[in-house]
Amino acid sequence: MTALDAVQRRPYFKITTLAKAREAMPSVHDRIAEDVASSDVVLFMKGTPVFPQCGFSAAVVEILSTLGVKFKAVDVLKDPDIRQGIKDYSNWPTIPQLYVKGEFVGGCDIIREMFEIGELKTYLAGKGIAFESA
Repeated sequence: MTALDAVQRRPYFKITTLAKAREAMPSVHDRIAEDVASSDVVLFMKGTPVFPQCGFSAAVVEILSTLGVKFKAVDVLKDPDIRQGIKDYSNWPTIPQLYVKGEFVGGCDIIREMFEIGELKTYLAGKGIAFESA
């Protein structure tokens, strides 16, 4: 093998290695399913609970915080695949999205309405979600 042959093979090796690494990575659907299963209450949102990046995400964070519900937040702005993937996963076009015990509950409008009529607390309690007192 000449030096030129070795140089020509190097990019092939890198591409093959990257392709294999991509194949080994879980799909977006699998990553979302893992997030949903990893916690009793999961909120896919824009930003973080401390620094929400949209008013709808901030509203759901405020509702959950008011109820004293511990939740896992997933910032969809950090990963465009997750941002689109969560919409496909739930067949719901907007963010934020709330999941409780693996079940999609809804977006901001649904969560807000459930909260205002007292249904959200009842629903969460029925699912065995604990409330922390303030």
